[in-house]
Amino acid sequence: MRLVYGGGKVGLMGIVADAALENGGEVVGVMPEPLFEKEIGHEGLTDLKVVGTMHERKKLMADLSDGFVALPGGYGTFEEFMEALSWAQLSIHEKPCAVLNVERFFDPLLMFFDGSVESGFVHPEHRALVLAEKEPNVLLDAMEKYRPPETRKWVSGTEL
Repeated sequence: MRLVYGGGKVGLMGIVADAALENGGEVVGVMPEPLFEKEIGHEGLTDLKVVGTMHERKKLMADLSDGFVALPGGYGTFEEFMEALSWAQLSIHEKPCAVLNVERFFDPLLMFFDGSVESGFVHPEHRALVLAEKEPNVLLDAMEKYRPPETRKWVSGTEL
């Protein structure tokens, strides 16, 4: 497997990148130039691509990826995961979107998604776009078996 991520050498993702490299993995970083200039780019990666903007970064990361996994994180993690998830809902891609629910970190978010279904804002078929597991190997297996929902419409003909 290849890891595609934001290209930083700090924080949890820097640790993940180092671990992947130490175990013979291919690691591709994609970083906008303003962040690269602040010297937080990981210089030991298999490939580090420097782009102009965050929008370019997210598009290239999506193009290079076969799926998306959110690890516990902050606003940037949430924003990037939600964009990948909304692109899946819109059928812009059919790649799995998953959260590694370490120590139940994502339970509140998963409950929010369930509440959105119960409130009628998210179709149950679209709730199935989010995979969640506590163990990395179980999550990767689920991602490998993932098939996008058959029903890819937002509304039925009677709702128009």
